[in-house]
Amino acid sequence: MSFVLSSGAKIPHIGFGVYLAAPGETSKIVQIALSSGYRHVDSASFYKNEKEAADGIAAFLKTNPSVKRSDVFYTTKVWLDDFGYEKTKAAIKKSLQNAASIEYIDLILLHAPQGPSQLRLGSYKALQEAVVEGSVKNIGVSNYGVHHLKELLSWPELKIKPAVNQVEVNPWLQRQDIAAFCKEHGILVEAYSPLMRGNRLDDPELVALANKYGKSVAQILVKWNLQKGFLPLPKSATESRIKSNIEVDDFELSKEDLDNLGSASDKFVTAPGWDPTTWE
Repeated sequence: MSFVLSSGAKIPHIGFGVYLAAPGETSKIVQIALSSGYRHVDSASFYKNEKEAADGIAAFLKTNPSVKRSDVFYTTKVWLDDFGYEKTKAAIKKSLQNAASIEYIDLILLHAPQGPSQLRLGSYKALQEAVVEGSVKNIGVSNYGVHHLKELLSWPELKIKPAVNQVEVNPWLQRQDIAAFCKEHGILVEAYSPLMRGNRLDDPELVALANKYGKSVAQILVKWNLQKGFLPLPKSATESRIKSNIEVDDFELSKEDLDNLGSASDKFVTAPGWDPTTWE
């Protein structure tokens, strides 16, 4: 299953996140994920495991010749220290070197709306040029609020609309304003930390739904995101959980359960102090 980006590219409907995966373990974990059915790996320069994530994909492809490089979607991100046109060009070059074993990058995002305005717009200009050069297939943003998106979409130098906005989403952080704006403009919302970093997994609402559907709480959260139209990026270093987190295609939440889970008015950010969607 997949979503279709504004570029026309297909992106697998669930991604495997490697945030906090130690470099020495990342390749192995990525191979486990791909063997479990994932076809989408999400890394970032800030994670310090880009090369290992890409090498894990390459190792899996080598031992699974029936799976082509085009079947696996690889994402990375430009960190805030590398914002500005020239710095971002250099950061893209470094990310491409880290991804040499898989030849190209499917998607690069700006990690957050680092200010001032001209700094992040200069970075986006560098992303656009990478697409023209052919080394990067798609581009987008992460942690952008509606005001950041409006700024980018009205930028006179915009040539390639962001395909993705990756933001933290969960039933108690529904981002309805961002979701509605992105839907209106054909921007796919990717949900990072869909499992809430392990917090609130004992919430009575979640536990009741897990019991009702005979699924894990994590599977309920992944499915909630999918049915809301978001692309979830669950992560785990435990093989059994890596496998179970993607096994969500055999059930559907009822409309009532989907609508009632969580609260649209809550703002449950799982990393206190980190919500760049609110930045100027």
